[in-house]
Amino acid sequence: MINEKLIPDLVDSILEYWDLPAFTDYPGEAMTYAEVGRRVMWMHALYHKIGLKRDAKVALIGKNCSNWAIVWLATVTYGCTIVPILANFSPEDTQHIINHSDSVLLFISQDKFDSIDSELLRKIRYIFALADFKPLNGTADKNRLDFKSYEDSAEFTALDKSGIQIEDVCDNEDIASILYTSGTTGFSKGVMLPHRSLLANLIYAREELLFTVGAKVLAFLPLAHAYASSFDFLYPFTRGNHINFLAKIPAPKLLLSAMQDLKPEVVLTVPLLIEKIYKKQLQPTIESPKMRIILKLPGLKQMTLKKIHDKLMQAFGGNIRELIIGGAPMNAEVEEFLQQIRFPFTIGYGMTECGPLIAYANWQVHKYESSGKQVKFLDIKIDSQDPEKVPGEIMVKGEQVFKGYYKFDEGTREVLQDGWLHTGDIGTKDKDGFIFIRGRNKNIILGPSGENIYPELVEQKLNNMPYVGESLVLERERQLHAIVYPDFEALDADGIAETDIDKLMEKNRQELNKSLSDFSRIVKIHIANEPFQKTPTQKIKRYLYN
Repeated sequence: MINEKLIPDLVDSILEYWDLPAFTDYPGEAMTYAEVGRRVMWMHALYHKIGLKRDAKVALIGKNCSNWAIVWLATVTYGCTIVPILANFSPEDTQHIINHSDSVLLFISQDKFDSIDSELLRKIRYIFALADFKPLNGTADKNRLDFKSYEDSAEFTALDKSGIQIEDVCDNEDIASILYTSGTTGFSKGVMLPHRSLLANLIYAREELLFTVGAKVLAFLPLAHAYASSFDFLYPFTRGNHINFLAKIPAPKLLLSAMQDLKPEVVLTVPLLIEKIYKKQLQPTIESPKMRIILKLPGLKQMTLKKIHDKLMQAFGGNIRELIIGGAPMNAEVEEFLQQIRFPFTIGYGMTECGPLIAYANWQVHKYESSGKQVKFLDIKIDSQDPEKVPGEIMVKGEQVFKGYYKFDEGTREVLQDGWLHTGDIGTKDKDGFIFIRGRNKNIILGPSGENIYPELVEQKLNNMPYVGESLVLERERQLHAIVYPDFEALDADGIAETDIDKLMEKNRQELNKSLSDFSRIVKIHIANEPFQKTPTQKIKRYLYN
């Protein structure tokens, strides 16, 4: 049972870190915690003026920015439910989610507003621009709103600590947020996260993560996703961190440039970004003939690996205490190399329905190919007669688990049974409690004699082959096929013509099959001319390619 409350934690953070920098729309000017508190109080006054009721739903759409965070904080501390919507949802999906969630207010970036038909938003009373909080056209009550902007409200811009008066009106079972998933199955569901779920994640993070009070945080993963919302925003906010918002996931070059500038201590990222950095900046050096020889000589090997470690640390700003990777499976070859050079990284496991954390272990105890061990407040069991050796569905129970899908009782009953959340992930758990994920239940392909084939594991091997950018393994006519999006940049750099791609991929297929069991071998590789469509955590939307 959790004794803390979310709203007092957030208010205490504002007061405790009053003069410290809180938010920056990188690379702009910093906004202090005091300024955040004043803007939250102004927004509470706006909500009161509108007559917003407790438990009302407030939709929020836009890229990462300070105002996004302020809307989130103001809404939850007012006792309402925030509905963050991913900026990359289509206009049709965006409109559906706003309506389905029963939101009555909408904060939206101008580009997203221009793409939707506001007349179709059935319950929305007011629409505000995320950039400056001004009412936008298309609001039913826009002519009846007489309210000064924050900049023109001296009673708020001059508030001192005593003016931050926020009552805790919520219970831990109240819904703080409804997150609409953008998963690999194509169906978006509204995940209802109560205050206790967010609190459980915050308390665990406070005890286990390595964030130093006041340190800089680089928030580039989409905040409308549970992973970034909890650990790039909420937890750092309660630690007095200076959160630097990037509007989108940057290319590796831009990411490393920002890290050089900010020198963060802890960075949350997804596997694809790290795999790209490894493939472009490290792999060519490691696999050169000279380096292959050096790495076979014990004395030179350790010295060389130390130099690579130091170089990579400097590339990430020189101040990294831990790189936390999550949201999608990690390429085994990349993970093995990072462990070999003793780079401070770890891999976690979670899902939106747990707000999100399920398993984590710090980098010093991280086990190869694992996704951490169960976190505080949570129980994990494997639906298998031999959980250490025979993969089964991962099931979890505890404070982090969501209350259900909004207006979708059937879906809730399907995944929540006797208090246990059926994750749909298949894995094992060793004697030390570490979780090893093998794949998704829905993705398993049955071999000719009933063998379980985990396409994600085959894809990992294929992605390590020359000139493979990314891949997808699927079943066609009871045989395994692979779709490959080639690494066109590497092909161009090596002067390889497009007409030779098919031959190269056929050679890759033959080499790959040598390392695979008979039942999991690929019969044909198909070439994709465009990158695969992905979720916010860079998992491929598999349903689009079946």
